[in-house]
This record gives sequence, C-alpha cells and structure tokens, in this order.
Amino acid sequence: MKDNFEVNIDDTINSGQVFLWKKFNSKWYGINGEKILILGDKLNGKSKDIQKFFRFDDDFQKIKKQLSKDNVAKKAIGNFPGMRILRQDPFQCYISFIVSSNSNIPNIQTRLQKLSQKFGEKKILHGKEFFLFPKPEKLANASIANIAKCGLGYRTKYVKKAAVAVNEGMVDFSSLKKLDYLEARNELCQVFGIGKKVADCILLFSLDKLEAVPLDRWVLRILQKYYSKEFQVTTKTITDKTYDNLHDKIVEHFGKYAGYAQQFLFKNERENFEKKWLG
Repeated sequence: MKDNFEVNIDDTINSGQVFLWKKFNSKWYGINGEKILILGDKLNGKSKDIQKFFRFDDDFQKIKKQLSKDNVAKKAIGNFPGMRILRQDPFQCYISFIVSSNSNIPNIQTRLQKLSQKFGEKKILHGKEFFLFPKPEKLANASIANIAKCGLGYRTKYVKKAAVAVNEGMVDFSSLKKLDYLEARNELCQVFGIGKKVADCILLFSLDKLEAVPLDRWVLRILQKYYSKEFQVTTKTITDKTYDNLHDKIVEHFGKYAGYAQQFLFKNERENFEKKWLG
C-alpha cells in the first residue's frame, strides 16, 4: 500500500498553491519564506522542512479514501493521486494570495518575483541567483511608490497595509493557527484587501485549516458542472452570503478535508482546459 509520503512534485507545485518556483533540468527550486527548497526526483523524506512543507503528518491515504466516496472527486484523485496540499510559509502565502486577486498564474508569479528581487535577500545557490521572500518589516517600511514598481497596480496598497498589520502584531499567524476555522477567517478578513476567498487560500495553504474551501469562478464552474443537484449553484458571482452557504454545503458533503477535495477538483478541471502553470 502506498504510504503517507506519496507525492507527485510536478502536480503539487503546478496546482495553483505556490508561485515562486522554477524548474531547472529535472529539479524544482522554490522560495518558501526565508528558505530555498530544492526538490529532485526523490525527496529527502527525513528533512523536517520537506516533511512540514508536504504535510507528511496528514494521513494522506485516509483522506483520499474518504473523499473517494464521491465519484467526481474519486476520478480527480485517480488522475492526480500524488498531489498534496502544501504547508507554506504563512507570510509569503498571505502576501501571495493578496497579490493573486483578479489575476492569472503567470502574472502572479512575475509580480511576486519582482517583489522578492526588490525587497528580499539575494542568495546564490548551485550557481543560480535567488531572492528570498521579503520579511514583513521590509515591506511594512517600504514606500507605496517602491512597492508599485513591482507591477502590483491597485494591489499595492493592500500589500503595504497587510505587511504593516503583521509587522505591528495585528495579524499573528501562530495565534490564527490556534483559532477555529471561522474565527481565523474573520480575523484575516479584517485586513484591508482580504476577502473570504483570499482568506481561505491563506488558511488552507499555510495555517492548517483543511476545511477552508477557496471559492472562485473555477470552483463555481465545477459545482455547476458536476454537482448541480447537490449544491444547486445558479449564480456566476459570489456574494458573502452565497459564499458562506456554499462553503457550509461543501463541508457537509465532503467533511473536514473539504479543502483537499477542492484542490483535487480544481487541479483536474484546470488540466482539462489545459491552463498554463509554472515552468
């Protein structure tokens, strides 16, 4: 039987969770906060950084078995059985998904690369140049004009205020981890520029809230296409009330690992449409 260390690196990196990754030859190089992670064909399962990042503490086989009671999810899991939810550096994840609003993956990647080059620490590894993700105080103390040079557009002021909120202790990631899902989401939504979808991405991909289900047009499309009876989605836009109602129904349907279900379904549907990922 396959164990809880099962992982398909390509499918996991290319699933819309992370952006500061690039493949050189057969290895992925990625920035996770103040660390550079290198992923070859074989993972170092003894590395604590790798164990934490790929959530090897999850009972992955149990999660997939439970979600496979749903036929649509079962097919998506069958197509991408080694795709993991990642546990990212919280500050990088928080800023990344603020930057991601109303954008596509290549543009998000470009903006975050520029942000790291301008405000992050430069490192040379294996003869390659990397920039670590900026520290909260660096972005908090940066001018709006300098942040804007990274091509963030209207998101510039969101990033500045979000960094200030962390730097001044108004947002504390270790405290958010300890709160229940709804309390943590409500706390994040107090930050200027963070709505429920962005909050759910941050909670799912960095703060251990596996019942968080980021709802965007892709997920709406999936629900309308495959779950018209279960969820009866009739809208193309999501109001706050619709968001909460849908989230509750999805968690009721899939259980406490609904975030994993969403990710398998999202990955599968985007691949069906041959959408561009990272390279």
